[in-house]
Amino acid sequence: MRIGIVILPDQRWTVASRRWRLADEYGFDHAWTYDHLGWRDLIAGPWFDSVPTLTAAALVTSRIRLGTYVATPNFRHPVHFARQVTALDDISAGRIVLGLGAGGTGFDSAVLGQPELTPRARVDRFAEFLELLDTILRQPSTTWSGEWFSAVDARSTPGPVQQPRPPFVVAANGPRALRLAARHGDGWVTTGPQQADTAELWWKEVTVLRDRFTATLEAAGRPLDSVDRYLNLDTSPIFSMSSVEAFTDAVGRARELGFTDVIAHWPRESSWYAGDEKVLEAVAAELPRLRL
Repeated sequence: MRIGIVILPDQRWTVASRRWRLADEYGFDHAWTYDHLGWRDLIAGPWFDSVPTLTAAALVTSRIRLGTYVATPNFRHPVHFARQVTALDDISAGRIVLGLGAGGTGFDSAVLGQPELTPRARVDRFAEFLELLDTILRQPSTTWSGEWFSAVDARSTPGPVQQPRPPFVVAANGPRALRLAARHGDGWVTTGPQQADTAELWWKEVTVLRDRFTATLEAAGRPLDSVDRYLNLDTSPIFSMSSVEAFTDAVGRARELGFTDVIAHWPRESSWYAGDEKVLEAVAAELPRLRL
């Protein structure tokens, strides 16, 4: 079991740098930041872009893997994003992981003044985004003409440090997105249900999603152990960092369901993921035991 932490990009680097250093020192396996132009009601407060944040994080850490959670075609174009990924992978010495998703509705999809897409159209766009990003990162020059994206002699020299490219961890809950995760993913990440009245109902739905992804992998002809399985613990009604006991229980249940990785959130002072950093410190002390 590998254990990751999300650090929201909602603090100036004078504050955030300490968190990234501690995530590395505490022994978390991976650390992520949200790739949004703004997120829910936090758009009213400070917010910073993921690419420079991860660049700075790479310079204050040495071991931990660093990821986008999750980059989407709402405002990312594969040609430019491939250049950013190549730079991030170089600066981090091959520690970048790409969490990738279709992109939902809300601020990110509205702020550029574009019309709102249907769920089907968002997945169509995501399929093309994944394929083109994968292609650009794997080969020195790409020309592409699609429904959603175009590329003319897009270069990727010198290419990523990680070959053939950094890992794709594809976010998926619905049937079509699960098929994309089974096709393109080195990992699959799920939030589970966004709304569940109780923790037990949440875990029940996570189990259903686990089974659907297993069936999707089998249908795609991929070995069941060829794709890592990530679970975001914090859409459950119980915040994973509310106590050491809550975190330990969540990790154990995820392990029983066959997840290889879990992702929690750095406690914030208020609002989303409100909690106490002392709990995080206590959880960090338990990481060696929780991995077993």
